[in-house]
Amino acid sequence: MKHYLFLNASTREPGHVGNTETLARRAAQALPAEAAQTWLALVELQLPAFVDRRHTAGSYPMPEGDAKRVLDALLDATDVVLVSPVYWFSVPSPLKLCLDQWSAWLRVPGLDFKARMAQKRLWVVATSGDRAKAQPMLDSYRLCAEFMGMEWKGALWGKGGAPDAVLADAEALAAAAGFLAVA
Repeated sequence: MKHYLFLNASTREPGHVGNTETLARRAAQALPAEAAQTWLALVELQLPAFVDRRHTAGSYPMPEGDAKRVLDALLDATDVVLVSPVYWFSVPSPLKLCLDQWSAWLRVPGLDFKARMAQKRLWVVATSGDRAKAQPMLDSYRLCAEFMGMEWKGALWGKGGAPDAVLADAEALAAAAGFLAVA
């Protein structure tokens, strides 16, 4: 059974749904009823700052707290969907912090994080004012998928801006209907 993990990287105030989440939820509506969905708002989690110990201690302990919650959700999922608005032409800080944790999890003895992630598919849903200016961020995610050996399923992009701006992007809304259905 498919299990989709949606990692929402928006930094909107609690209770306010941004364009990227709106587009991702539209895409999720087309998933089969039997497909499990888990949604995590990264901004609401307490992830530790990443300290690079690769060339000193060399390994990391098993994460605790919210970091363990994210790790478990990643490992339980068959598909990881990064719900990522473009902030300053780049990855939103909550998602960057999460991805930095992956560097530690690669070095947790016995976890086999990379091998386990290689069995998953990676998708991105993004919104911004200009598709061309979103490309560097999207390329970054594709490179992460390649490094981890994950199957890259591509990006769904929509026109963002003020709240609900994506609802006027007919092309993005039409694409959302079949985006996650790609085998």
